[in-house]
Amino acid sequence: MFAKETYINRRAQLKNKLSNGIALIMGNVDASTNYLHNTYHFRQDSTFLYFFGIDLQGLAGVIDLESGEEMLFGDDFTVDDIIWMGPQAKLADNAAKVGVSKTYPFAKLGEVIAQAQKQGRTVHFTPPYRGKNMMTMGDLLNVHPNKVKEMASLELIKACISIRSIKEPAEIEEMDRHMAVGHQMHTTAMRMAQEGLSEQEITGILEAISISGGGMVSFPIICSIHGETLHNHYHGNTLKNGDLLLVDAGSESPLHYATDNTRTSPVGGKFSQQQKEIYQIVLDANNNALAATKPGVTYKDVHLLAAKTIATGLKELGLMKGDVDQAVAEGAHALFFPHGLGHMIGLDVHDMEDYNDTLVGYDDEVKRSAQFGLSALRLGRKLEENFTITNEPGIYFIPALIDKWKADKHLSEFINYSKVESYKGFGGIRLEDDILLTKEGSRIMGDRIPITIDEVEKTISGK
Repeated sequence: MFAKETYINRRAQLKNKLSNGIALIMGNVDASTNYLHNTYHFRQDSTFLYFFGIDLQGLAGVIDLESGEEMLFGDDFTVDDIIWMGPQAKLADNAAKVGVSKTYPFAKLGEVIAQAQKQGRTVHFTPPYRGKNMMTMGDLLNVHPNKVKEMASLELIKACISIRSIKEPAEIEEMDRHMAVGHQMHTTAMRMAQEGLSEQEITGILEAISISGGGMVSFPIICSIHGETLHNHYHGNTLKNGDLLLVDAGSESPLHYATDNTRTSPVGGKFSQQQKEIYQIVLDANNNALAATKPGVTYKDVHLLAAKTIATGLKELGLMKGDVDQAVAEGAHALFFPHGLGHMIGLDVHDMEDYNDTLVGYDDEVKRSAQFGLSALRLGRKLEENFTITNEPGIYFIPALIDKWKADKHLSEFINYSKVESYKGFGGIRLEDDILLTKEGSRIMGDRIPITIDEVEKTISGK
């Protein structure tokens, strides 16, 4: 965990933003896989980690927003637990490490919540996303578990977003340091982009690198020769020369901060001319977006710049036509680029999206669009110093989408469908970096993973 003062200061910020009631911050518990005592790898709730820092099961924190009192609830380990797990710290000792002096058995939490409700005080909490916590909170609040999420506190959610969006120096240091593991994952995948290997073999090695580097993968790995499927988690294909291998993979640091990078590699080590042309357009979009990313601009505008770069490049290849600005305004580029440029990243790979991705990515000034493609932009609001975000443009040739748009003659004034047909088996290319907003601009976190055509080809060839 970070220094004790980090957690004290975070809770103080929260108390400064909220003035009434109590804040209930629930930790996670173990989740079973196929029977009770065979559990998934434990992952603590990110909000609990942020404010209380203790990476253990069965805990909850309460902050009295009026008196300032802070409490941790949980049960000390029994002798039977210690037989299986070895010596364990007392709850009071762990609490002291994060600056909390008052600890109680978990059963006491129900009394505290009931007393607050009896007094007519607001019980603030963020939306639960795990079934066990929904049931526990249903019991605590005396409501059906299905109703718990509806009672989540918008005031607390907005306060958490405000605080967590600005990364502290210690967080930035942790993320920068762990980017080395992400770098190793992706350069290894490049070197393994060889005929005869399977997607599953590569995926297994990448997961091993992440675990050996300090933590589990930050999301299920996308490793596919069918990169046109945006979230392709099927790993059953065998690579052959001429394929494009898209790898979207990240690792969690020991303190659970995520990396999230994507690279696309030519199997065998050489791009075809057609692949080079599309790849360079995506790289130009990535670099143009990076150059435009700075405090005070909206990420929606940066996204649209990337979209115009893609549309311009595709027009030069004869795949698009007409006025580029108008084509992007009407969403024609989304046939090839149907997702957003990026999202927040931090303790969660899509940082804070358990709260609500629109609340995280938009505000009163920048509203979310309903237009296809642009509606998938997770982060549109104005950027600030010490935001950490992703920059991930892509070009994809999705046969089902092409067929639908072509049959409908959708935006045919901007799309040369006859030429697009010849690209149906191309696949997809995405190039993603993790970005820190600096005082006057932005920078890539860690060392940039090889990304130019020459760099990628040399890495695959082992040069």
